[in-house]
Amino acid sequence: MSTTKTPLLPGHWYHIYNRGINGERLFFEEENYAYFLKLMVRYLVNSVEVYAYCLLSNHFHLLVRVLEELDKPPHLAFSHFFNSYAQSFNKRYNRTGSLFERPFHRKLIESERYRAQLVYYIHWNPLHHGFHEDFRDYLYSSYQSILSTSPTHLKRNEVLDWFGGKEGFVEYHQKELDFEEIKEYIVEK
Repeated sequence: MSTTKTPLLPGHWYHIYNRGINGERLFFEEENYAYFLKLMVRYLVNSVEVYAYCLLSNHFHLLVRVLEELDKPPHLAFSHFFNSYAQSFNKRYNRTGSLFERPFHRKLIESERYRAQLVYYIHWNPLHHGFHEDFRDYLYSSYQSILSTSPTHLKRNEVLDWFGGKEGFVEYHQKELDFEEIKEYIVEK
């Protein structure tokens, strides 16, 4: 399955992911993570709904659904988002050139079961890559935002509904997921 030329079609779900060019860092400071999320809302709000995310120092994962009614093609919204972040990052750290690998990666999600497993996989990434000992308290993923009552642009209620509510969401994240079932979708970064 192609991960880079898969079209982003209205009403469809996607695992969007990318990393820094040559595996370079995308985030150095807390403010980088916050700025990335701010730009994500600014540039993507009229193109996709975001259900889960995880930002790691050299790569990120998003679970999104492309909106039915679009102001512009979603690949352009993502392009503007990534370019805006790269320009700010380059200016801040006195660097030039590309920041992200191109084109950004995307995989079509074709089942509700995989969608739920992907939420877990996205949240589990900090542990998998050795960034954090307990992925559930990692600051730069949507796990805590989904459990929070603070305002968010995430589709929190929908995600919680997939797991039967907050208790089901927490319980699902406490069990050991069989990644053999979704190994074709696991991305090594």
